[in-house]
Amino acid sequence: MNHTDPDRTERELAEALAALAGGVQAAPDAYRTARGEWLRRERRRRLVLAVLITVVFALATLIGLWVLNEAPSHPGVIFSGLPSAQVDTR
Repeated sequence: MNHTDPDRTERELAEALAALAGGVQAAPDAYRTARGEWLRRERRRRLVLAVLITVVFALATLIGLWVLNEAPSHPGVIFSGLPSAQVDTR
């Protein structure tokens, strides 16, 4: 059987992880700058979309109120309640 010393395994694992971590490089400044610009554009897009939705909703509400305001206030012929012709139901 292959018996390994726990200290040796831990040491080799630590060395391997240190070598792996040494190969990792920080993100370059160009990446951070590009990411910041992308986030700003994304926030601006969301703001423009929210404003556009608000404007469309406000216009639809105002047009609806205007149309309701233009409706005649007196009852029309159809809804006057006066019978226009007597129908014989016998």
